[in-house]
Amino acid sequence: MEAYTDFAKVYDTFMDETPYKKWAAYIASLIKEYGISAPYEQGTTFDPNSSEEVTEETALMQERNLVVELGCGTGAFTEEMASLGYDMIGIDLSDEMLNIARDKKDRSGHEILYLCQDMREIDLYCTAGTFVSVCDSVNYLTEDEDIIDTFKLVNNFLYPGGIFIFDFNTLHKYRDVIGDTTIAENREDCSFIWENYYNEDTHINEYDLTIFAATDAENNRFARSIETHLQRGYTLDEMKNFVDKSGMIFIKAIDADTHKEPDENSERIYIIAKEQGKNKS
Repeated sequence: MEAYTDFAKVYDTFMDETPYKKWAAYIASLIKEYGISAPYEQGTTFDPNSSEEVTEETALMQERNLVVELGCGTGAFTEEMASLGYDMIGIDLSDEMLNIARDKKDRSGHEILYLCQDMREIDLYCTAGTFVSVCDSVNYLTEDEDIIDTFKLVNNFLYPGGIFIFDFNTLHKYRDVIGDTTIAENREDCSFIWENYYNEDTHINEYDLTIFAATDAENNRFARSIETHLQRGYTLDEMKNFVDKSGMIFIKAIDADTHKEPDENSERIYIIAKEQGKNKS
């Protein structure tokens, strides 16, 4: 897995049209329909600075209502979920991305905990009622074992009856839609060249990013940096198999664009899986 480094500085600039608010509203509707977590307005408000003694019942409710986001990046989606009232933890491998996320948290005032962890090695202090992962973070897991191990950890840290909602880019998208293409975009203070390569044998999608970011815009000076990212395309059947091997229960698959049943033309798919193996008592 590659961590975002220099790209972190310009990530939000180039992702400014991503509909995080709409994604959050939809994910919240799925949590309400299939999950057990509730936002503060519907659950118990948690004040981490309160001096009052926390009862066992309150502590369990806090865990049940906790939402953990894997691959949270700069916290754009995390902030939207927090705005809806959810108690959020954001996990990402990139310190550079998390630093930006923490700056956003300071400005918004949301009580979000950010942890720099590899999703393959999740380590939390408690269980959580919901895990989420959006914006194809799971595709950075390029080995079957990595996905299964990650999903097993999610199952381990899910509160009894909790759910995992994640999306993934399909094999069809990498092979037939993106393929071997070059994308370039220019903004006032930064620009990038995205060179994309798809390997049919491994189903690995490699994209090489060349980034130009202004260091002294007034004198037209820019710094160039290069990053290489690897993602793997998966089919829905493969993902269902990974969920099954992790011990979780597959609940539903949804086309992320149409919100209908996925088909062979689906480019991004949501999966809803449920915790299995713990007793609620």
